Formats: sequence, structure tokens, C-alpha cells
Amino acid sequence: MSNSKHAHYRYNVLDRCFRRRERPMAFKEILNEVNENISELYPGQGISTRTLRDDIRLFRDKKIGFSAPIIVERFEGKEVYIYSDPEFSIAKKGLLPDEQYLIDAAQQLLERYNGHPKYDKLSEALVLFQEEEGATTIPEYHKILFYDKNEAYEGLSYLKPMFLAIKNKDVLKITFQNFNDTDSREYIFHPYILKQYNQRWFVFGYNETADMKQWSIPLDERLQDFEILKDVALKKDDTDWITFFNEMVGVRKQSVTLEAPISEKVVLRFSPQRLQYFKTKPIHPYWDEFVEKGKENQVFFEAVINLELIQQILSYGKDVEVLAPESLRMQMSKHVQIMHNYYV
Repeated sequence: MSNSKHAHYRYNVLDRCFRRRERPMAFKEILNEVNENISELYPGQGISTRTLRDDIRLFRDKKIGFSAPIIVERFEGKEVYIYSDPEFSIAKKGLLPDEQYLIDAAQQLLERYNGHPKYDKLSEALVLFQEEEGATTIPEYHKILFYDKNEAYEGLSYLKPMFLAIKNKDVLKITFQNFNDTDSREYIFHPYILKQYNQRWFVFGYNETADMKQWSIPLDERLQDFEILKDVALKKDDTDWITFFNEMVGVRKQSVTLEAPISEKVVLRFSPQRLQYFKTKPIHPYWDEFVEKGKENQVFFEAVINLELIQQILSYGKDVEVLAPESLRMQMSKHVQIMHNYYV
């Protein structure tokens, strides 16, 4: 392995550089990008031209490297380095031998936390990793764990750099294109927090270009690129994010029943069998159950009536009825009527 100091972080930066299609980078630009990222975590440190050449050689190596299809092309009068396969990413490759050694050492270290409150989440992650670690040698029918995984989701490659941008209080220039748009748009964005929902990650912050607070960006193929804006101060975050998310289900606060996203009291009546399921996996974390006679199997909570809430209620099918508010009952009626028309 080439210069091992901050090597794994460096490889992730290089992977992003080689995946850029709209604005591919020349050798010196890649070197500057890598050193800028390293200096944010390790002030005063960086790599040399020789180390970068060694890294590229390792990326290309088919025996001890990533077998990356790195090619050199002419772009706007300069030689740029890109993957010939736009779908390639080292995140999709297995661990290198030296990386496997570090993972094994990390696992042994984490085992020391067994019994500590922090260990619950670490334990789950270790079990999942150990299962994936043997996936290449264990037949599919001998697997022990089968867990939800979105194979088509590509947003994880943005998770770490976005986390570091938030940690370092960076302001970003975002290049974003909605699925239905023909052109991409650029925004000046102040990132504050990351939120996971429905196997996807979203970053929330202030959209300076549109002057929108609590703006969210999905970390998927719609986020085409982002770069750190130097010498731009991060706008202070004054949002209580815990309260913000407790007022809704999901990540979109746009109400489908009111112009303003105002929390309303939602009352649901479940079939006895499904109520127990709801209790183990509630739609909203701050729900409660009625104790009055005649209100058996009814629960209530406060939430904005958004599309995610409706989708969650619909997932219970005939085993749930919306009792309040009336605006939500009407929305459910519209959805059910449209679904009914599919089958008549």
C-alpha cells in the first residue's frame, strides 16, 4: 500500500475525483483537492506528487489494488483523469488485504465496549459487517442474515464528505437536478444536519440562493456535485431539529391539507391484531393510547399532515381507520378511491 497515513480517507477523495463527469480534473487539480481535504482533518499535512502517482497506480492494480478503469483524456485543453466506466466506485469493491487487517483490529478493539450503552449500535454494525465480510466465500443459501438493503442507492458515497463538511462548518456550492428537470441548478448551501429516512440520507440546511431555511437535499443521483467555498462563513443555525422532526413523519414538512405546515392531532383506530404491530414499530415516536371506554384500539399523536404520513397509514391497508382530523380523512378517501378505480 502507498503512503498509509490517512490513506483510506485519501482514497475516498480520489474516488470522488475520478467519478466527476461534468468537470473532470487534471493531475494538479486532483493533488490540490486531496491536500485540501486532508488539511481539513490533519492541519498542515498533505501528500506529494509521488504519493498521488502511487495511489493512482494502486487504484489501477488488478492484484493488490481496486482494478479501477482510470483513463486519461483531453478536456478543455488539459489532460484529465476519470473512470472509463461511470458506474465504477471503490465503494463497490471488496476490501484490500491491508484494509481487512485494519478492520479486524478495529473489531477486536470495539469488543472492549461490550456491555457499554454505546455498544448496542456497534454490535449491530459488527454483526452486519461480519456477515458481509464472508459474503464472497459463503454460498447465498448459507447466509445467516438477510436485511433490508437498497442496492440501487448510490448516496452513501456522499455521506462521509457531507458529514465532514458539516463538522468543519463549510459552506457548499451544490449542483442539483431533480428527476423531472432537464437542466441542473447551482445553490449556495449551508449544511447543518444529516437525517436518514426510508433507507435514504438527506442533508438539511440553509439555501442561501433561494433564501430558504430548513431546506433538504437527498443524497442520491440528483446531487450531481458539490464543492467547498473557501472564506465563506457558515450562517448560524437557529433551528431546533429535534422539535422540527418530531412534528412530522419523514423528511418533508409540506402539508397536503393546509397551506402552512401546522401540526394536527391525528387519531387512528387499528384492528386488535395490527395495533400490537403498530406498538412495536410506531408511525410517530410520541404517540399515546386512549384509555377511555369505547376508544379501544385507538392511538393519537401530533404531526403535520404530509405525504409520508399518508404513505405510512396506507401501508396498514384495511387494518386502520383515520378518525381525525377530517382533512386527513378526506385525503385518505381520495387515495383509496383512486386505488379502488384500479381494480374495478
